[in-house]
Amino acid sequence: GAMSVDSITDLSDNTSKLLEALQLSHPHELDPRRSRGKKKPLSLNPISWQVPRIVDRCCTHLETHGLQTVGIFRVGSSKKRVQQLREEFDRGLDVFLDEHQSVHDVAALLKEFLRDMPDSLIPRELYGAFLSTATMEGPAQLDTLQLLLFLLPPCHSDTLLRLLRFLAEVARHAESSWDPQGREIPGNKMTVSNLATVFGPNILQKEKPGEKDASALNFEDSAAIILVLQRLIEHHHSLFMVSPEMQCDVLRRLFQTDPDVIEYLLRRK
Repeated sequence: GAMSVDSITDLSDNTSKLLEALQLSHPHELDPRRSRGKKKPLSLNPISWQVPRIVDRCCTHLETHGLQTVGIFRVGSSKKRVQQLREEFDRGLDVFLDEHQSVHDVAALLKEFLRDMPDSLIPRELYGAFLSTATMEGPAQLDTLQLLLFLLPPCHSDTLLRLLRFLAEVARHAESSWDPQGREIPGNKMTVSNLATVFGPNILQKEKPGEKDASALNFEDSAAIILVLQRLIEHHHSLFMVSPEMQCDVLRRLFQTDPDVIEYLLRRK
């Protein structure tokens, strides 16, 4: 009585939503560089890495050219050039960012994209829940953050992970260092705290941009946003890792509710 399942469109609506939410793939399967099929249906083998091109291109450019740039994300940019890049991405053009683009322009473009998303990277319905973790400490705080991250839609989850990996890399180059010849390599001065201050309000938004009181955060909320994003940057490796025990529990529950696809998932694993 087994059912052959090749894509999510072959399944019932309820099953589709469940599988779309599950991320049971191994880390190497989620590598954004892996080859992708050309089928239109969302394949189950495995669910695709869902990061907007503009985010990945900006992060890659800044990782390549901007890690030693002092004050990255804090120095002004050319509004005209940023607007031009934004329009090219908006038109769906295959925009390549190279050494000729200003680091500060690309940094501003990334911030603008995150700020102006119709639904913020951490959905507004979870704003209060994420902020509540600021008053927690130790393992309880990290456990709660992890469970909240599991509630994010796959595209938000993948994009947030890509961004956090990038921010952690920027923070790793905050302090000056020396090369083998003893020459100083300047640090970018952007510590985890500084990055959380810059990106926090763009990722955790209570109101939509442009709405009344959208920028009027009280001091408590602002401090909580910075602290929460700090924790996400510092612990992103462990927060996004689903434990083997939890995967087994999900598979056991899935066997009870959706036996039509459990064999397929197990074969894939």
